[in-house]
Amino acid sequence: MTTYPSKLLENAVNELSRLPGIGRKTALRLCLYLLGQPEGVARNLGEAVIRLRTETRYCARCHNISDQAICAICADPRRDEGVVCVVESTRDIMAIENTGQFRGLFHVLGGKISPFEGKGPADLTIGSLEERAGNGKIREVVFALSANMEGDTTSFYIYRKLKDFGLTFTTIARGVAVGDELEYTDEVTLGRSILNRMPYETAYNKT
Repeated sequence: MTTYPSKLLENAVNELSRLPGIGRKTALRLCLYLLGQPEGVARNLGEAVIRLRTETRYCARCHNISDQAICAICADPRRDEGVVCVVESTRDIMAIENTGQFRGLFHVLGGKISPFEGKGPADLTIGSLEERAGNGKIREVVFALSANMEGDTTSFYIYRKLKDFGLTFTTIARGVAVGDELEYTDEVTLGRSILNRMPYETAYNKT
């Protein structure tokens, strides 16, 4: 067990080590680094984290992280509002945007249906997606969920909920390996998957 020379240092290590991917050794190294920097560095970091937590908003349309009521993507008149790409999280939007291959809008579900994790349809933003589908502006829904059982289950559930709206349903091409999380897919593969998306019904019948 590590013995700390300062209770303040120990408390800071304890808090940092709560973050995913940061063990106690890494947390200690970060704390010692901050102690060696000018006070303003730590102050700016602390203020940035507090503002992140207290001032960050979520887009009223697509649920993407935003600084305004409507995110920059939804507010961009150059985007094709008739094509909506359904993703699990903001990280997936960032991954797709980095490819430069998609010019439609997005809808962030906030996860995927996973009984193991205690997440059902009511825990996702499927209801607001139904509302968007019912406004008559959407013509295509693109499923860009993780290529695993939970992602496929979520896509199929949404398809069943929206199929009577007369929409076209597509899914990104399976250049994304089965079992992969979307955010970890390289940009070239993801970009090609977006461009070569296929009818959802066809992709589902092949699985």
